[in-house]
Amino acid sequence: MVELSVLDVSLIIIFFAITLFIGIYVSKQSGKSASEYFLSGRNMPWWLLGVSMVATTFSTDTPNLVTDIVRTNGVSGNWVWWAFLLTGLLTVFVYAKLWRKSDVNTDIEFYELRYGGKPARFLRAFRAIYLGIIFNILAMSAVTLAAIKIGAIMLGLQPWETVIYAGTITVIFSALGGFKGVVYTDFILFFTAMAGALGAAYYLVGLPEVGGLEAMLKHENVADKLNILPDFTNTEALITLLIIPLAVQWWSSWYPGAEPGGGGYIAQRMLAAKNENHAIGATFFFNIMHYALRPWPWIIVALASLVVFPDIASIQEAFPLVAADKLGQDLAYSAMLTKLPSGLLGLVLASLVAAYMSTISTHLNWGASYIVNDYYKQQINPEASEKQLVAVGRVATIVLMVCSALLALVLTNALQLFDIILMFGAGTGLIFILRWFWWRINAWSEISAMFVSGFVSIILNFTDLGAFCFGDDALMPGWAKFPMIVLVTTIVWVAVTFITQAESKTVLQKFYKKIQPGGPGWNKVVHEARANNLELVDTKQRWSVPSGILAMLVGCALIYSIMFATGYFIYGAYLHGFFVLLGAITFALVLVKLWKKIRVSIL
Repeated sequence: MVELSVLDVSLIIIFFAITLFIGIYVSKQSGKSASEYFLSGRNMPWWLLGVSMVATTFSTDTPNLVTDIVRTNGVSGNWVWWAFLLTGLLTVFVYAKLWRKSDVNTDIEFYELRYGGKPARFLRAFRAIYLGIIFNILAMSAVTLAAIKIGAIMLGLQPWETVIYAGTITVIFSALGGFKGVVYTDFILFFTAMAGALGAAYYLVGLPEVGGLEAMLKHENVADKLNILPDFTNTEALITLLIIPLAVQWWSSWYPGAEPGGGGYIAQRMLAAKNENHAIGATFFFNIMHYALRPWPWIIVALASLVVFPDIASIQEAFPLVAADKLGQDLAYSAMLTKLPSGLLGLVLASLVAAYMSTISTHLNWGASYIVNDYYKQQINPEASEKQLVAVGRVATIVLMVCSALLALVLTNALQLFDIILMFGAGTGLIFILRWFWWRINAWSEISAMFVSGFVSIILNFTDLGAFCFGDDALMPGWAKFPMIVLVTTIVWVAVTFITQAESKTVLQKFYKKIQPGGPGWNKVVHEARANNLELVDTKQRWSVPSGILAMLVGCALIYSIMFATGYFIYGAYLHGFFVLLGAITFALVLVKLWKKIRVSIL
């Protein structure tokens, strides 16, 4: 526990006051309609949405998660989430404009645009509950768990105290301000969080026990954790940390903020953009910041923590009041922050509060949008007025906050929850990528994938059968769980797609005419329409997907190059960093040319 100075407390109070003021200030306009409350009237610029995306994923559990990964598997362990850059840039250059053209209110509303009949209606309602409530609560509980650990280590707060103090203010401004309040506060939260992360990294490396950056990098506890790529001689580490994430995970798994084909709160921001180009710009800015630059301050603190707190026992010794069920490698981040001086400590605490509030408020508004638009309005009260919809949204916001807070009180580790969510989404991602470009996919494809993925995950992870199949490496190595779930799920949904009846011609033709996805996967639908003297193709819009995929690959090379160059410069490998940076500049110039082919002409 640390003692807060008057300056520290003042910084935190000022920050809380600003966020509450914004929520109250925009509450009147946000309450006019459901569209205003959840999408801010679809008039947001790319830079504001991009910053909001970065702030949203800048949650309290993320530095804890990165610290856990680095302390357990080294810097290269981060490929478990760095691999999602591929799906992130696929969203940027292929799917962002498709989402904006769909003009739906939520990504789940897409189901009744792409599919038809009772299966589509069921899928929309079920996913609203499945994602808007269950998965959303899981994600928020992980963020709240991190806040609980930070509160325990830094302020000596009991778990319930952290939940009450942080949760109450967050839910008030979220319920009042709606999406506009979330996005506006995100702008402030982003800069506060970045300043706190950079300030903490700079100061903590200079601690006497760490001895500066050069001494830290040479320390015996740190030296074997520095490689950005896994050890190629360690087959299991190579497969687990690099090959599976890059070859399978990025396209096959659904995860909040990194959904194949876009979705969730990222889709919500694309749908709120002024136009298609603003949707593309926002998502590209987010991916650059999220993957290339932001992780390094957290990684530096995680590496420094290995010097100060080499194991869990040393953390427990330093903080004996922390509950045993909350102890873990992820606690090292909070433990390091207790060594910050007055002023900087207040800024960092304010940045952590900012990270918490940004993520939770986004999840609350996003989850409430599903409950209101895709369940309440569709299943319970189709005639609801706009004011009624906003009122239900505000009630849903409060209920989601309470449920996630209660779950956080019984959780112990954020990384465990990350793995569970990842497993439950395994095998569904390919559908989200292909459903825009292959007419044959139908509602039953998604329904079967969703249930099979969850069922197989439970079997393999939580039953005796799973222990029998995967508990003994002689039978099947543990790393094979994820690919096995993907394989089984994919086989089932592809079989179901061909066994069940395709969507009606009316549904398919209406979807194509509105979205103009293009490509060979829609040739059958286009040709049949022409045979009936119906033209679906807008000749003014060229098919940009091949250029988009090329831009995705070049963009990945660009962002990974920036990420590697940053790491090399931090490590003192300046020559390596310089050459990689030259590569990044080359990729950037190529991407500028490709952008001209992808950019949408806005009249």
